[in-house]
Amino acid sequence: MKYAFLLLAGLALPGAALAQTPMKVKTKIKGKTLPPTGARTLPSGGIAPHGPVPMPPMATDYAAQYATRYITQEKLRRDLGVLASDAYEGRETGTKGQKMAAAYISKQFAADSLTAPVTTNSPNPYLQTFNLERSAWQPGGTLTVGGKAYEWLKDFYAFGRSPFQQATAVQPVFVGYGIEQGAYSDYAGRDVQGKDLLVLLGEPHGADGKSVLSDDGSATKWAVDYRAKAALAAQKGARSVIFVDFSPKADFAKLVARLAPRVMQPIIAAADQAGGRAPSFFVSPAVGLKILGVNEAAISSYEAATAAAKKPVASKFKPTKFTISAPQERSTVSTENVLGFLPGTDKKDEILVVSAHYDHLGIIGGQVYNGADDDGSGTTGMLSVAEAFTKAAHAGHGPRRSILFLANTGEEKGLLGSQYYTDHPVFPLASTVADLNIDMIGRTDVAHEGKPDYVYVIGSDKLSSQLHAVMEAANRKYTNIDLDYRFNDPNDPNRFYYRSDHYNFAVHKIPVAFFFNGVHADYHEASDEIDKIQFDKMEARAKLVFFTAWELANRDERPVVDSNKP
Repeated sequence: MKYAFLLLAGLALPGAALAQTPMKVKTKIKGKTLPPTGARTLPSGGIAPHGPVPMPPMATDYAAQYATRYITQEKLRRDLGVLASDAYEGRETGTKGQKMAAAYISKQFAADSLTAPVTTNSPNPYLQTFNLERSAWQPGGTLTVGGKAYEWLKDFYAFGRSPFQQATAVQPVFVGYGIEQGAYSDYAGRDVQGKDLLVLLGEPHGADGKSVLSDDGSATKWAVDYRAKAALAAQKGARSVIFVDFSPKADFAKLVARLAPRVMQPIIAAADQAGGRAPSFFVSPAVGLKILGVNEAAISSYEAATAAAKKPVASKFKPTKFTISAPQERSTVSTENVLGFLPGTDKKDEILVVSAHYDHLGIIGGQVYNGADDDGSGTTGMLSVAEAFTKAAHAGHGPRRSILFLANTGEEKGLLGSQYYTDHPVFPLASTVADLNIDMIGRTDVAHEGKPDYVYVIGSDKLSSQLHAVMEAANRKYTNIDLDYRFNDPNDPNRFYYRSDHYNFAVHKIPVAFFFNGVHADYHEASDEIDKIQFDKMEARAKLVFFTAWELANRDERPVVDSNKP
């Protein structure tokens, strides 16, 4: 311990320390006189005075200095306490609460002296304003098949933009499970352009309940989320999809009662939905059997045959034409991305993006969905990263590359804000070196309860191995939290890589990294409140983003796009 102290004090070890006494011992070796022990020989050949060798000054670690000072639990709690309060009414896109949140974020950007980069004629040049369409389902929708009328929110419901404003005759086309994966395709040899598809929910599975589409029998994306099927149907040109669930555990009445408030919540979407998801209708098993003109035994036989063959099999189903009316009231709404810009120094024409979405679900069934974790945590984390960078810049330690802090609107409605930005970039996408996206960093999921701190990182190696290496090195040097890559698996049924704003940058071949704590029991529930946020973990994860951004903004080369992983 004593020796450690001497070293810290800048002194030599004991053997050298003895040479600092008044004794000056000269030594002769083969006729040569050596300098006294402890003395230093100068380049000129002379002998320097006795004393310890001075150590070069330690370089200041400015990244650690500014992260410690400005990314704190106190600041995170302050900002989240505002954005996730009831006064902001859940920050739903296009509402008063969302616009209040946009104003608060832009105020914080201004306080940090970030540049307002939007050059259009706007009263607030921090805001990138654009229009969307709001659609609200109207009561009284009907579906009539075989002379029998079925009721809206009792026998059927829907999500999306209705193609059936008026009573419309529909001749559905049965396409099995509506899956296309490798050699398995329910669409092979079929033209469904403009058609209305009848699709089974779920996926083929054996008697043991395991999927026949995965190597280990685990559920694939097709079973977990209907949206993958709706997106595929849209790619195939379908007008709509009618889903039906014939599984024994299905309880349609209970499901529709639970979902009714969300179904009737106004829908915000781009007016042009090309490339999105086909409008999705869900009918009860009774309605599904009526449309197909079969009984439950026929459905079970079809499902068993498909599972046994591990590929689509021909069916003798001849769907019956039906009439449907599902009206919506539509109007135009405006919304805003919030942009704060920090100019770089010698590489200022290259842009690093740090993003988070600040919208949430709003008010549903009279309850405010505050979204403290989703994504109040990511938004406030981004604000703290922005302040740390701006304080460094004001002190003369600004980044070499420029940084755009991008608070996206409309993520919950289908990544609409980030899509608008990448379709209408304020700075050239060719000059954008990476996007670090923060979406939910304030909680712990079930898989990590009772374990050391962690964060899921998704997509960091899919386009650039260098970005991935920079992030890992930053974690080893500073934060040392567990980096969990399980959701990076292209076969992960949750498809998180496609479900947050980084994806719209990845589409343009811009390297991305998505920081995420995983879902929990309060995900998309009114119970996602600030009192459940773990601010110590939130601070550590925000610091990891900052340290990764610091290195990306200051290294000599931008991360190279050297891979194209699914």
